[in-house]
Amino acid sequence: MDIAWLRDFEALVAQKNFSRAAEDRNVSQPAFSRRIRALEEEFGVKLINRQTLPLSLTPAGEVFLAQSRVMLRTYDETLERCQIIDAAGENVIRFATSQSLYMTHYKTHIAPMVEMGGLEIDLNSTSWAADQFVSALQQRYCDVILTYWHPSMDALAPLALGNCDHITLTKDQFVPVSKSGPDGPLHSFEGRPKKPVSLLSYGTVSALRSVVEHALRQNAEGPKMLVVNQSALASSVKAMVMEGFGLGWLPQELCKTELDEGRMQIVGGVEQRHALEIRLYRDRDNSKPTLDRLWQDMQALAQQGAEQYNS
Repeated sequence: MDIAWLRDFEALVAQKNFSRAAEDRNVSQPAFSRRIRALEEEFGVKLINRQTLPLSLTPAGEVFLAQSRVMLRTYDETLERCQIIDAAGENVIRFATSQSLYMTHYKTHIAPMVEMGGLEIDLNSTSWAADQFVSALQQRYCDVILTYWHPSMDALAPLALGNCDHITLTKDQFVPVSKSGPDGPLHSFEGRPKKPVSLLSYGTVSALRSVVEHALRQNAEGPKMLVVNQSALASSVKAMVMEGFGLGWLPQELCKTELDEGRMQIVGGVEQRHALEIRLYRDRDNSKPTLDRLWQDMQALAQQGAEQYNS
């Protein structure tokens, strides 16, 4: 499929007329019509209802329009990022991390060192699924990933089996939390016996989902849990917790302010809390000098953190 076909399709949707759309795309009408038919043949469905005036979309065309916009946006963003990286040169370190880690451990642990070292960083804070982080590193779309790690995260297993090095930068706690009410937490594991506990969990794309499932298996004898919402991002789970919809597990660093201010409370006992490692991964065959320098600095920082943690 030619990416130009998607732009043709968008022009036709906007103009609702083959002649005007062809003029907009600076091609002849017969050539434009052939390209739209080629697009329909590629997908094996009719996208345009040619029997209406003005032209309209078929039900399949409506679905395709939404997805074509996503594809074009992804294409444009990828093209822009590639051009920026190419212009900046091979010394730029391409970093990928989740939104929650960008807001917490990247800013506190890595950003200051990057500034001091004068390193050039291309930071991609993304909502990728866990396996996408793995493939991005393996395919050299990025040089370093910053990720949570827990033994239950099977999606990250290929990194251990592959040609990757890692540094445990620091540690966090994955804790069950609830919004605070006048008489304590609004939701807890000690609720009414016959009423299930409302749980705010993670979608299948989130690496933290497997840690929640692990936590639930560890407490199989506890109260019945009812999943009332699933989110891809920890920040979304946090927002739902603060709206009082249920309890959810969050990295403690992500909700430190709310806990300190008493707007949120940790519920349950220590058996419901689970250690998370904050890890950096790199492909050991990546020979960028700037990456080697950053890696050495990160190892030193991790060693200092481990000594403080154990002291």
